[in-house]
Amino acid sequence: MMPTFTAQTQSNNTKDNGFTLIEAMIAIVIASLMVSIATLNLRGFFVRHTFRGQIHDFISVMQMVVRSAAQTGKRYEVIVNLIEQSYTLREITSQNFTDFFEDEIITVQYFGENCQMIYVQFDDLIETDEQHQIAKFRTGPNGWQNGGRIVFLDRDNNPYTVTIDRMNRMVRLHNREVNLMIPKRNDELSF
Repeated sequence: MMPTFTAQTQSNNTKDNGFTLIEAMIAIVIASLMVSIATLNLRGFFVRHTFRGQIHDFISVMQMVVRSAAQTGKRYEVIVNLIEQSYTLREITSQNFTDFFEDEIITVQYFGENCQMIYVQFDDLIETDEQHQIAKFRTGPNGWQNGGRIVFLDRDNNPYTVTIDRMNRMVRLHNREVNLMIPKRNDELSF
């Protein structure tokens, strides 16, 4: 026996088909949105792993730290490690700078193969050498304790210099290796 369709059955089928079309359109919109977000995140990942992205992240941290110290009165230290090709940001909580507590660490970041630190020189002309591969830049309410420069090489071995100026609290990137401005003895600031 053949089933018979009535007008009511046909109208229910039409309503269901329309609803699935709307559901499909919403699913497509949601999928498109998720793909867009994933693309932006992936692009951000690649930008952070380029030479420029890594240098700008480092400079942003240095600028943020010196501003925060001036506004809050706290003291911070950025520890640059040439062996590990990394930097560690910590808040100094004790009066003795050599005391190092794990809970003081704010972040540890590593440079990739596209960005290599080759040396650090402070504005008192002390340089990192084979024995001393760690440099510490400290800042407090009065600015940087020492200024200096950090020289990087990109993937093509082009030199770039990040300068830390203790006199005006500036951190800058130069597209070449630059010389330091050496402060006069009476220009020293108390940390």
